[in-house]
Amino acid sequence: MLPSQIERLFDEAPGHYEEEHQWLFRDFKAAMNRGEIRAAEPDASTKSGWRANAWVKKGILLGFRMGAIADMSIDGAKQPFFDKSTYPVRAFTVSDGVRIVPGGSSIRDGSYIGRGVICMPPSPRARRSVEFLSLSARCR
Repeated sequence: MLPSQIERLFDEAPGHYEEEHQWLFRDFKAAMNRGEIRAAEPDASTKSGWRANAWVKKGILLGFRMGAIADMSIDGAKQPFFDKSTYPVRAFTVSDGVRIVPGGSSIRDGSYIGRGVICMPPSPRARRSVEFLSLSARCR
């Protein structure tokens, strides 16, 4: 039932999102956090070995559409942080069994991160590659 509700809300966007829409999105995001819903799943029948779940992509995009820009800064004077209210930074505790290394790692609520995962910031070399690719894309 959730897939059809998400697709309907995405395809037939109301002028204003009601409380029932907010609850639907919260349920969707909670299932994403638990890993019950995934944006892509292994599929041996495809060339890449993966299959995208279009309805989940719609649900993720729906969250951006429904959210308002909110101040999520921990210390706005040192590092201001503004993003959509529907995707705050996900809260973790030691009991989650996830290691988050300082220096640029940020995980949005709605992301499934399994026990034993180590979230590392990108290396300087990877950053240079991304910056080069971004610059190349803008120059075209």
